[in-house]
Amino acid sequence: MANHHRSNSLPPSTHSFLSKLLLFLTILSLALSAIAFVLQWRGGSVSDPTTVTSRWAPRGSRREVFPGMETSSSLPPKYNHSSNCINLGRSSSPSFPYYRDWKFGFEDSLKPKICITTSTSAGLAQILPWMFYHKVIGVRTFYLFVEGHAASPNVSRVLESIPGVKVIYRTKELEEQQAKSRIWNETWLSSFFYKPCNYELFVKQSLNMENAIFMARDAGMDWIIHLDTDELIYPAGASEYSLRQVLLDLPSDVDLVVFPNYESSVERDDIKDPFGEVSMFKKNYDHLPKETYFGLYKEATGGNPNYFLTYGNGKEAARVQDELRPNGAHRWHNYMKTPKYGDSVLMENHDQIT
Repeated sequence: MANHHRSNSLPPSTHSFLSKLLLFLTILSLALSAIAFVLQWRGGSVSDPTTVTSRWAPRGSRREVFPGMETSSSLPPKYNHSSNCINLGRSSSPSFPYYRDWKFGFEDSLKPKICITTSTSAGLAQILPWMFYHKVIGVRTFYLFVEGHAASPNVSRVLESIPGVKVIYRTKELEEQQAKSRIWNETWLSSFFYKPCNYELFVKQSLNMENAIFMARDAGMDWIIHLDTDELIYPAGASEYSLRQVLLDLPSDVDLVVFPNYESSVERDDIKDPFGEVSMFKKNYDHLPKETYFGLYKEATGGNPNYFLTYGNGKEAARVQDELRPNGAHRWHNYMKTPKYGDSVLMENHDQIT
């Protein structure tokens, strides 16, 4: 019987080819690793838009952080207000990016013209996404009464560069002007004078609202809303998600419309971006059946005496007209008539977590 011997050795040519292939793959792997390291070291990797904002900075800016997004601890001492009650909705958390140059193409013919007024000491990380959202849903003009961090040069410079934004600083001249205003001598406001914290804020907001009415009327605005920078208007009832459409659909004789507030509920203890991360809210009691509200009150409040931690009476939008005046930070009134109310809409309140 013949014995056939099989050799396990490969031909020299095949062995040489495999050696070269293995060497090539090794070099390729090392080269790709080196390229990835260099890109990451130079900042060429995919950036997180919530933390890297240089591409949203004004053209020509070389800063790695959008001006004004510094935390309050990095500010010069002169921008730290002496009052312990200066926090008018401040947040140091980053938020979503915004379009460069804010070109929304609003035409003068678009009606109604809506403006928002606010009093704030927040930074750009809170103010810009707040304004961006409301611009998207149809707000045309913002009257920002700023102090503290919001009045610092890096923040105010950016705010003043945005079309449709009017920045008003809390100067001595403004305080002297407001001390001569119509509502200054009215008893409903003077009863809050010379009291700390929320009383001080209430007075400032009311006086600023009065100033904003005059500016809105001079600018030809149709509606005005007072809103904090941790609050968002939700245009319920408008299929195209438009606040302008909600107000446009109101009868012409309606002077005021109430936005009942929903208050955010804390879902986690590491919330950094309330507008982007929070999705759970307490409904306003006006939107709940009585049996639900009273039946689950203790469970909803968790031992707190109040259903909402902040307030529950919502905010109003007012038609800009003669003799309009603020009636506190949440309401408007008219010196010459009893205003007519329209149907309620909806707003979100993030006060609880900011």
